Amino acid sequence: MRFPWIFLFPFMAFFLNTGINAQNTGLRVLSQEFIFSDAPFSQCHASTLAEMNNGDILAAWFGGSFEGAKDVCIWGSLQHDGKWLSPFRIVCGKTVEDSVTPCWNPVLFRANDSTIFLYYKQGVSPREWQGRMVLSHDNGKTWTGPVILRGYAGPVKNKPLITRKGTWLNPASKESASRWQVFIERSADQGKTWNIIPIDTMDPAKVIQPCLLSYPNGKIQALCRSNQNYIMESWSIDDGITWSNLQKTDLPNPNSGIDAITLDSGLQLLVFNPQNSGKDWWDGRNKLSIAISADGQTWKEICKLEDQDRGEFSYPAVIQTKDGTIHITYTYNRTQIKHITLEVK
Repeated sequence: MRFPWIFLFPFMAFFLNTGINAQNTGLRVLSQEFIFSDAPFSQCHASTLAEMNNGDILAAWFGGSFEGAKDVCIWGSLQHDGKWLSPFRIVCGKTVEDSVTPCWNPVLFRANDSTIFLYYKQGVSPREWQGRMVLSHDNGKTWTGPVILRGYAGPVKNKPLITRKGTWLNPASKESASRWQVFIERSADQGKTWNIIPIDTMDPAKVIQPCLLSYPNGKIQALCRSNQNYIMESWSIDDGITWSNLQKTDLPNPNSGIDAITLDSGLQLLVFNPQNSGKDWWDGRNKLSIAISADGQTWKEICKLEDQDRGEFSYPAVIQTKDGTIHITYTYNRTQIKHITLEVK
């Protein structure tokens, strides 16, 4: 899908107000930058992040002529010694029959060893795509060939969660012409086998792209993108085996991707577009904020990462590294991936 005006004038973005408003919040912005300056693709979207076991940060996203074009591949960049290296192509969408289809929505995941999982989707559209995976055993420098996921789809946008009991949970969803539905893929054997657990929703809500948060009492919360102008939530109290019906939260959502993380402190941190949707699909994506919560019920907006009249600042990814730093990336007008580091006191 092509984004209309901003791609005709990509450099206009640099003259817009990009100041981060985080006064009197206990949050300190450490840095903000674009991951690359020159790119071998026209558009990019849907970034993901992971910390390597050597301390490097790996970012990945999809890039090509435009979303859904055949030349859309998964790209990556490593941040080494605080500097982002040149983007490199990780995988493209060739099939067994040697035809070419676009790639979508990479998701990086590192468990407790040196293996880096990169899940992604391949297919002509989200209604027809298929989950695939490549692996790296050298901190993101080289990658195996793609593996088609059999019996499960893999995380659809946001990172998996490893529960207190060591269970792997993939936040997943599927789209059809009549219904969007979230579900959880659960593995008790570190990804060898998977159980698919649907999460019921009220009709006619369309809900996709969950992210997962954990709590000291063992509860797990799924926060989801929806077409209801609100983020929707579901809870599990049994290590992800069963989930409550989806309900609306008080958090606005313009049918755009979100991400969240449980910080080392126990606080929950959410990155989201805090507006309602409009007549066009990109409406509401011109503002991007951070909210925090102690219990997942009451949220406080503490920072505006972007607050502009026009543009698209969307599909955030967030992680916390071993040194406590919070890293956030997001789509910046489909021409860049922006990277921000911060700390919350």
